[in-house]
Amino acid sequence: MIAALFNDSFIWYALAAGVALALVVGPLGSVVVWRRMAYFGDTLAHAALLGVALAVAAEQLPMAGVSIIGVLIAVLLFWLEKQRDLSTDTLLGILSHSALALGLIVLSVIQSQGFNINLMSYLFGDLLAVDPSDLVLMYGTVVVILLVFSQILSPLISMSVNEELARVDGVAVEKVRFVFMILLALVIAIALKVVGILLITALLIIPAATARLFSKSPRQMVLMSVLMAIVAVVLGLYSSLNWDFPAGPSIVVSSSLLFFLSRIFFSRVKRAKHD
Repeated sequence: MIAALFNDSFIWYALAAGVALALVVGPLGSVVVWRRMAYFGDTLAHAALLGVALAVAAEQLPMAGVSIIGVLIAVLLFWLEKQRDLSTDTLLGILSHSALALGLIVLSVIQSQGFNINLMSYLFGDLLAVDPSDLVLMYGTVVVILLVFSQILSPLISMSVNEELARVDGVAVEKVRFVFMILLALVIAIALKVVGILLITALLIIPAATARLFSKSPRQMVLMSVLMAIVAVVLGLYSSLNWDFPAGPSIVVSSSLLFFLSRIFFSRVKRAKHD
């Protein structure tokens, strides 16, 4: 039965797209968990709606629009943080809801002008509609993200342990943080087709949180996060094909189930050791 479900090429395209996303949400999601940057991920996700609307209006690829807007948000946040008069959480709240509101306005304007836009596919993903051209773009972006991430992983680990000590050790903290923000913006763009802009933060956080239970070192956690994300993609895709559930939400629910089952398992192991 499982083999029959995977007979069609579009299913393999969907699986390949999910694996592409898993390869980057694992490493970057681990850093998001270490540095407690989930709110930043939400901000980029909300801003992605503006990127989609502008890309549709300009008749360009939505992924390109999301990437550009995400980079602009990262640059703007980086500049605002240097002013040091407001907390990062406050700035993220302002940027997040401003970008979301502006995106809704642009979306309303272009729809009134006759542009046809399938909003649900951008909000929750359209994994089963992935084609080979999407895969080429996604995997090209994945390679760039992983190459850059491999260069900043050690500084990120140092910053996550103690940012001030990392600065004393010669780590260019602001530069590394800015590069990581750019990488997150690119991940949001990749996630557009897989889980959509509303659910990407969940896929950044949940596999990494699950992997943390099984890991004894930061690099081990990165690898385990990738594995957990791939398992969630496979389970989510299977449930989507077998029970006709939406693919993006199914992947997130699968990831959540893995997290809760892992927590229950480890809590029982701890209890058994105490007994």
